[in-house]
Amino acid sequence: MSESMTGSLTGVAVSPGRARGPVVRVAEPLGEPERTPAPADPAAEAARIAPAAKAVAARLEALAETAEGEAATILITTAAMASDPALTEQAQQLVTAEKIPAARAVHEAAAGFAKALAAAGGYLAERVRDVEDVRDRLVAELLGIAPPGVPELTTPSVLVARDLAPADTAGLDPAKVLALVTEEGGPTSHTAILARALRIPAVVAVRGLIALDADALTVDGDTGEITRADASEPVLAAGTSGPVDWDGTGRTADGHRVKVLGNVGSATDARAAVDAGAEGVGLFRTEFCYLDAPAEPSVAEQRAAYAAVLEPFRGKPVIVRTLDAGADKPLAFLSPEDEPNPALGVRGLRIAFDRPEVLERQLEAIAGAAADSGAEVSVMAPMVATAAEAAWFAERVRAAGIARAGVMIEIPAAALSAAEILAEVDFVSVGTNDLAQYTFAADRQLGAVAALNDPWQPALLRLLGLIGDAAKATGKPAGVCGEAAADPLLARVLTGLGLTSLSMNAAAVRAVGASLAEVTVDQCRAAATAALAAGSGAAARKAALSADPT
Repeated sequence: MSESMTGSLTGVAVSPGRARGPVVRVAEPLGEPERTPAPADPAAEAARIAPAAKAVAARLEALAETAEGEAATILITTAAMASDPALTEQAQQLVTAEKIPAARAVHEAAAGFAKALAAAGGYLAERVRDVEDVRDRLVAELLGIAPPGVPELTTPSVLVARDLAPADTAGLDPAKVLALVTEEGGPTSHTAILARALRIPAVVAVRGLIALDADALTVDGDTGEITRADASEPVLAAGTSGPVDWDGTGRTADGHRVKVLGNVGSATDARAAVDAGAEGVGLFRTEFCYLDAPAEPSVAEQRAAYAAVLEPFRGKPVIVRTLDAGADKPLAFLSPEDEPNPALGVRGLRIAFDRPEVLERQLEAIAGAAADSGAEVSVMAPMVATAAEAAWFAERVRAAGIARAGVMIEIPAAALSAAEILAEVDFVSVGTNDLAQYTFAADRQLGAVAALNDPWQPALLRLLGLIGDAAKATGKPAGVCGEAAADPLLARVLTGLGLTSLSMNAAAVRAVGASLAEVTVDQCRAAATAALAAGSGAAARKAALSADPT
């Protein structure tokens, strides 16, 4: 949306609250380093890269020691990426082979890693920003300049940026940051996730933000509106800081049960979810076991890797998603063919129709890991479109000795056929990120269409309502494992729509659990009814707030 005469812009509201204060702008990312002059001693130039990586990783690790929960996990993960020998070795090889400066070599090596993640799509594509952040930190270290990022804040301020790296967001002090506003990013970005965890009002995908001339801004994290303010006006804080009080059991104030679960993709994620108080796992992404694998991991290798993630959840429910890959998320051993539109091609469960042995070996490994860990494991398949596909998958899950089979609903056709699909499986789980992008024909990675991927969009909520109705009619569970579940207010609406479990990034667990505990199920239903009747995502959020007496 273009700037109005009043200096107002609108973006996607991702963290609630209202704030006003002076603007502090985050420096733009570093440009591309020069390829010249050629180093006089390529071997000595290449040798500079490893110490630089070690220094960057050490600073991130030191910052992680001062953080907690998801913020600490992200900083540790970023530090590990900075010290990844694969990145260092590839950059060193570029220096010696192409006779280019170390900074340029790091930039080019990182570009290769970022391209691979972007091609993987979904959750992995959202990690491209992490790679770019590490790249800029390493380049700055090699050039002897200050890395781009958040400047030191001397007074409470509104932080404005084109985008924020996860490590920068994780290191923010909520006492100094009144609000976050970015021109890029989307509802599922780490900026959104961490802003909610830190209870900082935030709006992303604000087109025209960088060009907006303003010394002070008013930010509304409920409506997504950004307004130029008078610098002489007093600072307005959101008033949402402070500890979140939750007893660890997902339920409304009148006892209506809604499981609050974690999304995990590694052993580190699993520990973070346990520390956050998650009641179990609603989405265990297994792709980590296959990444960069030239050949399919053996059953034994998979079993050990899965057991390490499952072990912290002994005696608790865990839903494991089978391999989500394909032409849009290429894995070498699958030899996917080129497709004109891979996001709509052979991916997810569709691979197993041609390569059932890959699925069968994974199910064998999952069953073994469940026995090793003592977790209560269920399995679900991604990219399911019909009831017949759901039945095909469930038959193989049960043949592998796993008691509960389910599927993800990410395709509008599956949402419209939820009752028929639930007749074939034990549960369904909604991937709202993909369901939104397929419903609105809007790439979830593209900031220009981020508003269409806002999980508050009424059309998406209506599809979720159909799924909730199907769950009630069949008496079977229907959860949400997309980022929509991480919004404390939207969690109430989802409960009101009939969803029975909510699964999210560890950072959001306590806030969502506490939000549900403050209202009755009838209040959740009233908020859902109001949101469904709205004409836009922003209006739906406002309607839910108005319908909610708390």
